[in-house]
Amino acid sequence: MAERKAVIPPDQVEARLAAELPKWRLEDGWIRRTYKTQSWKSTLMVINTVGHLAEAAWHHPDITASYAWVEVRLMSHDAKGITDRDFELAKKIESVIQWQPGLEGGALEGTPQGDQRFAYVKYD
Repeated sequence: MAERKAVIPPDQVEARLAAELPKWRLEDGWIRRTYKTQSWKSTLMVINTVGHLAEAAWHHPDITASYAWVEVRLMSHDAKGITDRDFELAKKIESVIQWQPGLEGGALEGTPQGDQRFAYVKYD
């Protein structure tokens, strides 16, 4: 368990972000990601999704939001830095928020594209 709480040096954080989470960045001691959404409804769904994942993981990010974006910030407060826990939760958040079932070719169509009534996350 001690390894999970070991602080990762900033140069290694940067290298891991580039390799594992290229849309995330290291800034002011946090790893951060801003998700662009289409509306307040979408913003709330992203916040609730992140909240569910964080509670299930028992590792809680800081979240800042506005009408059409959500910023997620992760740092292990008890370790006073970035740890493997931050990377693991960031990967889970990324995979769920960026999931586009319509691109997988299965039975799930995904959110209709091109119709603003159904606009959701602005996918990367």
